[in-house]
Amino acid sequence: MDLTFLNSLQMKASKRIENQLRRTGIQYIAGVDESGVGPLAGPVVCAAVILPAEFRTNGINDCKALLPEKREKLHDYITKKALAYKIVAIHQRVIDKINIYQASVLGMKVALENLEIEPEMILIDGNRRIPDTEITQQSLIKGDQRSTAIAAASILAKVTRDRIMALIDHHCPQYKFRQNKGYATKFHREALMRYGATVYHRQSFRLDYSEYIQESLVLEERK
Repeated sequence: MDLTFLNSLQMKASKRIENQLRRTGIQYIAGVDESGVGPLAGPVVCAAVILPAEFRTNGINDCKALLPEKREKLHDYITKKALAYKIVAIHQRVIDKINIYQASVLGMKVALENLEIEPEMILIDGNRRIPDTEITQQSLIKGDQRSTAIAAASILAKVTRDRIMALIDHHCPQYKFRQNKGYATKFHREALMRYGATVYHRQSFRLDYSEYIQESLVLEERK
């Protein structure tokens, strides 16, 4: 099936891509996305979701463009209205073992394989591909800004990961994971230098920021 037309559709989260596919006879379209590729700590969370044809978007968009309160509401709305969805968290030790790219692909594959309804079509954010599947798939650059199904998956993944990082924050509040979600903020880097890495940190990522911090201090002194 020639799906190149999908990449020419508008850069705005809508049901237009899904509607185009449904006109070709495809009904069960799974959107797939992840959250947490870049952080220094915590899991990468992947989600797959199949929405009904009559699904109302209710403001669903790229999760990064939404306020946390809106994401939480949309998370509950999506899980209530979806025909099927699955959320998978890949532990940081697995990330260290197989690398973050492979871990994110693994999470998306597991999520897809455990949907209660088998999709006829897979829409994936970015340029990744799901290996070892006979289901037709299409990668979409900035797909979470163009496809409602992918945007819905991005919200499920993001909200779930934020909740996980809030739980981790209770065990090591000195890193402020609830606020930074494990990303390499200035505070997080300095906390790493002061307290060292935790069991929640990805050991395969760069965790020694002493040189960076020293360079930053020198730059600040020159101002």
